[in-house]
Amino acid sequence: MDLRFGDSRPTDEERAAVDTLLGPATSAWEGADERSDADLRWARGGRVARERRDLLLPGLHALNDRIGWISEGALAYLCRRLTVPPAQAYGVASFYSMFSVEPRPRTVLRVCTDLACATAGAAQLCAGIESRLGPGSGVAVERGPCLGLCERAPAALAVQAGDPVRTAVAAPATVERAVLAASSPDSAAEEPPATRAVPQAGDPSLILLRRVGVVSPSDLDDYRAHGGYTALRRAFAIGPAGVIREVTDAGLAGRGGAASPTGRKWLGTASSPDHPHYLVCNADESEPGSFKDRVLMEGDPYALVEAMTIAAYAVGAHHGYLYLRGEYPRALRHMEHAIGQARARGLLGDDVLGQGYAFDIEVRRGAGAYVCGEETALFHSIEGYRGEPRTTPPFPVEKGLFGKPTATNNVETLVNVLPVLTRGAAAYAATGTPGSAGTKLYSVSGSVDRPGVHELPFGATLGELLKSAGVRDRLRAVLLGGAAGGFVRPDELDIPLTFEGTRQAGTALGAGVVMAFDDTVPLPRLLLRIAEFFRAESCGLCVPCRVGTVRQEEALRRIADRSGTAAADDLALLREVGRAMRDASVCGLGQSAWNAVESAVDRLGVYA
Repeated sequence: MDLRFGDSRPTDEERAAVDTLLGPATSAWEGADERSDADLRWARGGRVARERRDLLLPGLHALNDRIGWISEGALAYLCRRLTVPPAQAYGVASFYSMFSVEPRPRTVLRVCTDLACATAGAAQLCAGIESRLGPGSGVAVERGPCLGLCERAPAALAVQAGDPVRTAVAAPATVERAVLAASSPDSAAEEPPATRAVPQAGDPSLILLRRVGVVSPSDLDDYRAHGGYTALRRAFAIGPAGVIREVTDAGLAGRGGAASPTGRKWLGTASSPDHPHYLVCNADESEPGSFKDRVLMEGDPYALVEAMTIAAYAVGAHHGYLYLRGEYPRALRHMEHAIGQARARGLLGDDVLGQGYAFDIEVRRGAGAYVCGEETALFHSIEGYRGEPRTTPPFPVEKGLFGKPTATNNVETLVNVLPVLTRGAAAYAATGTPGSAGTKLYSVSGSVDRPGVHELPFGATLGELLKSAGVRDRLRAVLLGGAAGGFVRPDELDIPLTFEGTRQAGTALGAGVVMAFDDTVPLPRLLLRIAEFFRAESCGLCVPCRVGTVRQEEALRRIADRSGTAAADDLALLREVGRAMRDASVCGLGQSAWNAVESAVDRLGVYA
C-alpha cells in the first residue's frame, strides 16, 4: 500500500461507510483536490480534530464490514476525516487479523484451528472446506485462532460484508454446514441459545449463571422481574465508598487471571485526584479454550450493564467502554440491544434511576489480537493506536485510558459484584475459601461428555469439576488456564481449584480454562500449535517475546516426532528461551508463552 496521503480516491461506498460513522463530510473534505493544504495540516503539526483519534478502530471496522477489506483510498479518506497520519493508520489496520489491507472476497470464512477444535478434527474440516471453496468461489477461507466456541468444536464463523454485515456460525461444523454458512448466511442453522452451553442450567445452587436460560436476554422487564437492578439500588443507597467497602470485605478477586483484589483497584481509581475517571470492561476473551464471558453476555447481558454501572458509580466514572471480542457477533448484538434498552428506560444516561448520576457505555469491538486482553494494550487499541502494551508503573488506576485513572475488570469479575451487593459481603465471602471467595466459572472442553461453562464454589477439586463435566476414560492430561497455563497429570486431579491451591501445585487457575485430552491426542502436535499461536499473536514490541516465540516454535517443530537424546539440544534451547521470555518480556503474553511447554516437558514427560 502506498502511504502517501490521498493518492487514491475512495469509492462512493467507502465514503458512505465512513460517513455513516462520522457524519457527513463538511465542505473542507469535498472538492476536486483531495490533497489540499487544509487536508495536510496534520503534517505541519496541526491538531485538527485530534481528539477523534479514538474513532480510528470503529472507522476501520466500518470499512471492513461494508467492503470486506480496507483499500488505500478508503484508508486515506478515513485519515483525512480524523486527521490521523496514514502511515500510523496503516500500522493499526495491519495489526489486527480480522482486517485486510489487500483485496479479498466480501465473504470470509474463519475456521478455528486452535486446541479444542484441533482435537475435534479441524485439520480435516479445513481440507474439506478448501476443496469445496477454492479460488473463484467468492469466499476467503482463513485458518485462525480460537473463536470462543470450544463447547461446540470444531467451529467456523462466516462474515459477509455489506450494509448490514451478515454473520453465521457453524458449530459443531461439518463441511456442509460451514459451506452453507459462507454461501448463504440467512439459510444457515440458527445458533443454539446460550443455555445450551450451561450443563448445570436449572441448578438452584447457581449464582452467576442462574438467569441464563431462565430470563430472556432481550427482555429488560424479565431481567428486573428476576432480581435485576436490585444491586444498583443498593449501591445508590450505600454510596460509592460503601460499594467499595462491600466489594473489599467480600474478598472479590479478579477473574481474568491476575486475581487482583477488585476493591483495592476500585479504591485506587476512586481516590485519584485526576479527572475524568474511566471504567473499562475487558470482554476481549481471547485465551484459547475460554468462552465463559461470551455465555454471560449472550445469556444475561443486562447483568453486565448493571454491574458496569455499579462499578462506574463506585470509582467516579461517567463513561464506560465495553471492549468486546470481534469474533463474538451474537454477544455484540445482545449487548448493544441491552445498552440501548437500558438507556431508553433511564438506566443509563444523564440521570440513572433518577439519582442524579450520569453514566453511559460505549461498545468498542476488538479486531483479532490476543495481546489486547492485556489492559494497557487494550487502552492503546481504544485510543486508536496499535494494541501494544506499555510498561508499568504508572498503573492504570493512576494513568490508564487517555492517560486518566481507569478501573479495568473482565466480565465475570463485574457480574460477581451483583451477588456481593444483593447478598452482602459476609454471605458472599462465606462461599469458597478464605483466600478465594465466591464461585468460579470454568470453560470446560475437550474429552468430556458435557462441555460448557460450569460454576462451582472455589475449593472444589479439579477431579470434581471433571466429574461434573463427564470426563472420558483414558485421560492423558488436563490443560489448566489455557495456552498461557499449564498441564497437569491424571493423578493430580485432587488439586483444589483456588488461586492459592493451584499456585501451591505449581500451576495456575488463569481465567478458568479446563481442557481435557485423552490418549488419542498427540501432545507434541498440541504443543506446536500453542507455540504457533504465541508466535502469531506476539505484537513484536519487545525482543524477548518477538524473537523468543519464533525460536520456541522452530525448536518444537524440529522435535515434533523426536524424544530422548535426539531432542536434548532443542529441549535445552527451549528452557533457555523460555526463561528469557518469562524474565524479560514486557507483558504477560511473552511471560507466559513458555508455561504450557514447560509443564508438558516436566510434568508429563513429553519428549522424554
